[in-house]
Amino acid sequence: MGMTLAQKILKDHLVCGEMIPGQEIGIRIDQTLTQDATGTMAYLEFEAMGVPRVKTERSVAYIDHNTLQNGFENADDHRFIGSVCKKHGIYFSRPGNGICHQVHLERFGIPGKTLIGSDSHTPTGGGIGMIAIGAGGMDVAVAMGGGTYYITCPKIVKVELTGKLQPWVAAKDVILEVLRRLSVKGGVGKIIEYCGEGVKTLSVPERATITNMGAELGATTSIFPSDENTRAFLKAQQREEDYRPLAADPDAVYDEELVIDLSALVPLAACPHSPDNVKSLDEIGSMKIDQVCIGSCTNSSLLDMLKVAHILKGKTVHPDVSLSIAPGSKQVLNMLAENGALAVMIDAGARILESACGPCIGMGQSPNSGGISLRTFNRNFEGRSGTKDGQIYLVSPETAAASALTGVLTDPRTLGEMPEFALPDVFTVRDNMIVPPVPAEEMDSVEVLRGPNIKPFPVSEALPDSISAKCSLKVGDNITTDHIMPAGAKILPLRSNIPKISEYCFAVCDESFHDRALELKQSIIVGGSNYGQGSSREHAALAPLYLGVKAVIVKSFARIHMANLVNAGILPMTFADEKDYDRIDQMDELSMENLIQQLKDGDTVTVTNRTKGFRFDVNVSLSDRQKDMLIAGGLLNYTRNNA
Repeated sequence: MGMTLAQKILKDHLVCGEMIPGQEIGIRIDQTLTQDATGTMAYLEFEAMGVPRVKTERSVAYIDHNTLQNGFENADDHRFIGSVCKKHGIYFSRPGNGICHQVHLERFGIPGKTLIGSDSHTPTGGGIGMIAIGAGGMDVAVAMGGGTYYITCPKIVKVELTGKLQPWVAAKDVILEVLRRLSVKGGVGKIIEYCGEGVKTLSVPERATITNMGAELGATTSIFPSDENTRAFLKAQQREEDYRPLAADPDAVYDEELVIDLSALVPLAACPHSPDNVKSLDEIGSMKIDQVCIGSCTNSSLLDMLKVAHILKGKTVHPDVSLSIAPGSKQVLNMLAENGALAVMIDAGARILESACGPCIGMGQSPNSGGISLRTFNRNFEGRSGTKDGQIYLVSPETAAASALTGVLTDPRTLGEMPEFALPDVFTVRDNMIVPPVPAEEMDSVEVLRGPNIKPFPVSEALPDSISAKCSLKVGDNITTDHIMPAGAKILPLRSNIPKISEYCFAVCDESFHDRALELKQSIIVGGSNYGQGSSREHAALAPLYLGVKAVIVKSFARIHMANLVNAGILPMTFADEKDYDRIDQMDELSMENLIQQLKDGDTVTVTNRTKGFRFDVNVSLSDRQKDMLIAGGLLNYTRNNA
């Protein structure tokens, strides 16, 4: 029986475990990346491990999230990260060099390699044929130290692409169609592998758009084969030596299969407030809009920007619309300036933003009250834009640009004949904004620079044998990491200060949570299904840890957040009978006795609701290694104990 592409790469990197879906496996990691919103904490954790130099083939730190210098905090974090990188063997992508996923695709991604990153959209690297997985910062720190990365062995879903996209229909519409069919929970525990004749019609940047938004499926990652299009992209980036042809075996067997006819797709949009709330533009109708934002790690490639410039050329943005454009990297921005496309955008009335995440993470460009904003981004969770009642629609760059001119949601197929858009034979390559580390023999001369906003991460204690605590918060389904630990220009600068950032924990759901949790000293959170979807931010586990949260009981977890809870030493549990969720109210007292022995004996723990006088079972679906981590008090304690 043949193997899928994902299985081949996983097997080639397998350190321990058997490749049986549902069982835990450990894999060797070739590359890591961090960004500055998660990086400071990741490097504090790396320092705590006491490993002098990274042991990966390549580790890169990017500054792309907290680039708004409103106070000293972000600048201090960037200085700290830069000094840690110089000392410990990590490449440092300076502010302004671009968004981590765009730059990594351009300059560092290699087919067949494994990559984990402390950002949930790390699967962008699957567009170039990598197994690229989003992870918590602590997992990335361990991988940098040479440690094994553990995941539940995923099922493999084959998405066969047939046909070819019609003019003005985009790669963004492909992944929106997949989301429409599978939902934000449809990829949990799975790798999405793209195959078929239609793959040959998609460039690497288009493939990366699709794998990037695979994160919204809840998938472990997504991947495309490495073929002649991959070779052409790498050759244009002047690193053809990194090319390696990779594909699934012809007789590979998949766990699930989905067929998408590219030629049958139409322009789509994800409507508020979920990436899977997908409708065609015809279904939505001619809707008046207030704002258009083009960019993000999903749609900021040179190819995307050239299409936008073509649409805008010689025209003016509608007077009722604010249009902002953020090229994804310095390379893209340079080339737009060189070929005149940047001047076209400026002349049309676009507001050019720096090459960074910006509005996608609520860092500027929040829409007006109740405003309708079309964005080429990957998430439209309620309030994520910085405007609580903002109505965010996710669309392709083609749809965004066409609509910016008309002032209403506009089908780009009305633009007439579409010219051929092709990637250049040679990209402009100048890596002068990527700072290499000093040689190992010079590392002792490098001082790590710390500012007053950088606080130690919270200490996790060994798991007690019994827990008796009140339910400090009860929430519903699809709680995102934006609910648990919001982003935005006000909060992101506090990412290296857990005591301070914890003041905003769950503020979107209940502004009184922080004070209540501190007063209780220890507590338990109860939630619904798909709890913790969205970002990889481990702060959504570290802030609750600081506030005394000992356990989280929900109907189901999103993969990365559940791993982050275990890493932090917080016990993640799911209801054996989901009806028990309805029997618990906020401030009920919940207790668990003989906890360590229950964990060692199996996957079920009995919980007593002392307030209402009943017992119920919860599942603890963890590996023996994860249980040992929890008993030790989290990944860092476990790593120290087993060093």
